[in-house]
Amino acid sequence: MADKTEHPQPAYMSPVDPNRHHRMNNWDYRRRAIYHITIAVANRWNLFGKLVGDSADTARIELNEFGVQVYRKLQATPQFYAPKGYDLQLLALKVMPDHLHFVIFAKSPLPQSIGTVVRGFKSGCSSLFKRTYIGTEGKPLPSIPPVLAKFASIFEENGGSIWERIPAGYHERILFGKGQLNNMITYVRDNPRRLWLKTRHPDLFRLHRQTEVRGLVFTSLGNHFLLDWPLRQLVEMSRSASEEQIQERLQSVLAAARGGAVTYTAAISPGEKLIARTLREQGFPLVVLLADGFPAEDSPNAQYYKPGGFYFEACSQGRLLLLEPLEQTLTAPAVNEATNNALRAKAAARHDDYSDISTATQRYRFMALNQIGRLLAE
Repeated sequence: MADKTEHPQPAYMSPVDPNRHHRMNNWDYRRRAIYHITIAVANRWNLFGKLVGDSADTARIELNEFGVQVYRKLQATPQFYAPKGYDLQLLALKVMPDHLHFVIFAKSPLPQSIGTVVRGFKSGCSSLFKRTYIGTEGKPLPSIPPVLAKFASIFEENGGSIWERIPAGYHERILFGKGQLNNMITYVRDNPRRLWLKTRHPDLFRLHRQTEVRGLVFTSLGNHFLLDWPLRQLVEMSRSASEEQIQERLQSVLAAARGGAVTYTAAISPGEKLIARTLREQGFPLVVLLADGFPAEDSPNAQYYKPGGFYFEACSQGRLLLLEPLEQTLTAPAVNEATNNALRAKAAARHDDYSDISTATQRYRFMALNQIGRLLAE
């Protein structure tokens, strides 16, 4: 877990400090912490190997010669940086055909940011590719394997780097919560199985930007046939609901689900989250309304987006549909009227005055999700 203890290092707070890796405000990337790092190949080329296996359970990555070298270089990273004062431990690593993951533990404060280590590894892999497969004239050597020869032009166009060009250079998550480490390690090791499922069920993992449902428009991902289910129910619960109320509602929802109903929910309040989680765990179908769940259409990650954790499993089995309303849906007259009426009723119950609020506020948008769910589930 990340050590949040303050250290007397005023230099790292400087916005011009070259060692500071600008990702999380006020976080010193030289601190003792555990990081989950993801780095993708340029053009998401299958540079390191291929997926093999007859089922999700037997899926594995068969690394090619270069993939093996990259794996070994990553594996040796802690030893390489140890003489320079970096106390690092790799907790998990997985080289996939077009990207790689690793979980790394900075066991004590680092001389420079963890970004220095990642950039050094990336540079070393690019140099290895050039040294092994590219001749002095910048052309592929005759002995280069065909799959790598095709990548050589991408390598040259990418400025001599094998990695995708994104502003931050790579993706990273810092471990803060209890239990998160096991989730990180499981996710890394589970990548081949997840890739197998995604490649065998591409339609269930494809983002649709203009999904129209009952006159409302959404970005969506998952099993769209759930929208045609004749039996539907909405789960909407106040944040102030008691444990007894939540359990009572849960039992009624489960009874309807056993009777064939598809459940719609925004899964925002604790009660909604508990019910949605129970439905997932018991294998019942769900339509989940998201406030801000998908990458923007022009995002470099949009093409490779996939839901995480339990949502991934439910999606691969056709038991999930994710819907994120477009702005035009959140502000549609019917949605606006229903949302302000619901907020007005809540205010009246408290004997408070109420005036319609801006559609840009978080309060409006969360309430609007439930009202949209109500319109869809009717």
